[in-house]
Amino acid sequence: MIKDMFNRKRKYATVSKQEEHGDLPEGLMIKCPSCRKIFYRKEIEKNLLTCPHCEHHHQMSAPERLDALLDQGSFEEWDADLTSENPLEFPDYLEKIEKDQRKTGINEAVVTGQGTINGNPTAIGVMDARFRMGSMGSVVGEKIARAIEKANELGVPFILFTASGGARMQEGVLSLMQMTKTSVALERFDRNGGLFISYMTNPTTGGVSASFASLGDYNFAEPEALIGFAGRRIIEQTIREKLPDDFQTAEFLYKHGQLDRVIPRYEMKETITTILELHQAGGGQS
Repeated sequence: MIKDMFNRKRKYATVSKQEEHGDLPEGLMIKCPSCRKIFYRKEIEKNLLTCPHCEHHHQMSAPERLDALLDQGSFEEWDADLTSENPLEFPDYLEKIEKDQRKTGINEAVVTGQGTINGNPTAIGVMDARFRMGSMGSVVGEKIARAIEKANELGVPFILFTASGGARMQEGVLSLMQMTKTSVALERFDRNGGLFISYMTNPTTGGVSASFASLGDYNFAEPEALIGFAGRRIIEQTIREKLPDDFQTAEFLYKHGQLDRVIPRYEMKETITTILELHQAGGGQS
């Protein structure tokens, strides 16, 4: 079973062709940034925001991810009232936070809560790159740590989808402290037999990749996701060598043993369901 769950044939959704008369309504079509082909937006959305031609994974928001993964109506959000302060009195920081809240409809760069996946209960966190580029501030770290602790209390697995540019510079060392706080929470969770699935999306970088994103019992990633700590240019200047073209991609990390599997989005729900059911049947981690 564990071998078969990674060998699924994809099923693409399609939309009927419509005759075009005059100008197209704004937002009806979308161009894939990878293959440059143009599709109906509805067609891309039915394919979980994956290009039907080249399989490029378009950016997915936290609400879209939750809708695609969780059973309908099962999601219960946690800590939706937590919002960032401005401890370092960084100019215009709160104004930028409020702007992102209005734009995205979420309170911070991560949404946490509980729900079911094909009937399997789980705690879940989804980072959203639209909000301050998914940067990790105090509230992001606090929400993730609380979600881990809640999963521990409920005796359910914890799944985290990461998408981040790293630590949030407007909060300085307070942002870096979240690496330790979340890692300690995961260590306690693991000690109590908790199951943690980390699913890295594009991009997962900086302090997020160097802490909780890499501590899963299963470490997965979406195809071609950028995953790394420091930027490519900095590394090349430091080691004075040219890096491979696919350096810091999900495929490169999988090839070198840093990921368990690269899993396309259309296999996401089925793969996670299989893992949850295997661990449920086994009574804990294997």
